[in-house]
Amino acid sequence: MMGHVPSTGESAAAKVSDINSARPAGRRLWTNRLASAAMVGAVLLAVIPVGLILYYITVKGMAAMSWEFLSEPTPFSFRRAEGGFLNGLIGTGIMVGLATLVSVPLGILAAIYLQEFGRGLLANLIRFFSDVMTGVPSVFVGLFVYTAFVLPFGFGAVMGAAALAIIMLPIVVRTTEEMLKLVPLELQHGSFALGASKFQTIIRVVLPSALPGITTGVLLAVARAAGETAPLILTALGSLKVTTTLVGEPISALPLLIFDGARNPFAAGQERAWAGALELLALVLIFTLLARIVASRSKISS
Repeated sequence: MMGHVPSTGESAAAKVSDINSARPAGRRLWTNRLASAAMVGAVLLAVIPVGLILYYITVKGMAAMSWEFLSEPTPFSFRRAEGGFLNGLIGTGIMVGLATLVSVPLGILAAIYLQEFGRGLLANLIRFFSDVMTGVPSVFVGLFVYTAFVLPFGFGAVMGAAALAIIMLPIVVRTTEEMLKLVPLELQHGSFALGASKFQTIIRVVLPSALPGITTGVLLAVARAAGETAPLILTALGSLKVTTTLVGEPISALPLLIFDGARNPFAAGQERAWAGALELLALVLIFTLLARIVASRSKISS
């Protein structure tokens, strides 16, 4: 039997159908290209300002960076070119360290409670105030600590650390809770099936699985605390000498010295401010890389 030979009309209809089916595919292709170009443009708009900031901090900071800057405190005269920010580095380390020791354990415990046990009004209140405190201007935290602790006891490292801990706590709580939500329930059910208790499951299964994300949240909190200036003006006050006393004596910090150096009219003080900004940026970057390495290794070992 001879096959069916399409007529001229059938061939024309097939061609029209092919053209009509190709047009939507072409529109989708161009739409995809336009959307991709828009996304690339948005990324560039976000990256270019950050890149310029990093570039200027690096160029300006390296011009004034030296071993003297890292090993000597700030001179009493901003006109002097010598001196550095050793007092601010020590003060930042003390206050951020104390704030981390307080806020991280409390924040992780609060997040575990919210995820594993928290139900009802109390859990909703904790989440609500955590969200509110995340967006509260840090100067209000400084005013609260100034009224509650600085007026009775004076300026000091503990007061500055208290303000930084209040700022860090809601960040740790919310990020840790979100990371705990990402842990598969099958892992917990398997742990229960093997006879583990709720406490053992949280310690040995849930927390190790969420550790990389928790570490990232802690780093975000530490980075914000290390760069805060307004609450430290009201709680630590600042000092031009190296201070290790925790209570009753003003203490300096890198953001305070950067702020003072940037607003003074002398070139030497402004150069130290650029070098201090580079030092603070380098510290945050180093701790971020170290925490990433620790988190990745712990994830592999678990």
